Amino acid sequence: MAKRVFNCPDTSIAELAKLMRAHDIGCIPVGEDDKLVGMVTNRDIVCKGLASHGFDAAPARDVMTEGIHCRREDDDLAKAMHHMEKLQVRRLPVINKSKRMVGIISLGDVSRSASGDVLTETVTSVSAHH
Repeated sequence: MAKRVFNCPDTSIAELAKLMRAHDIGCIPVGEDDKLVGMVTNRDIVCKGLASHGFDAAPARDVMTEGIHCRREDDDLAKAMHHMEKLQVRRLPVINKSKRMVGIISLGDVSRSASGDVLTETVTSVSAHH
């Protein structure tokens, strides 16, 4: 299996924003010693970085969300969706039995697999605090 590559906590938010644009993604995992230690979202960059610091040289550690909640790769979709609703998050890292990140499930992923009513309920719950 390929080695997991994370962005380090000292990566600038400008570099993270460029990666998000290049890969058309809304969050970047941040790690140290091959372990997930946080996530930086596009919202984190704007609200915690640019709006708070007024510059784009802030490191990831200044804007990342710590204490990440994850789901196991063998969890069913309903369990992951319930977790996203409960935590009111749009993206959820997925880990394997060795507690290594193997992916991220997003509301976009959910929209391709869930029924209309279930999706509406999840999106409404996740978006309630924004």
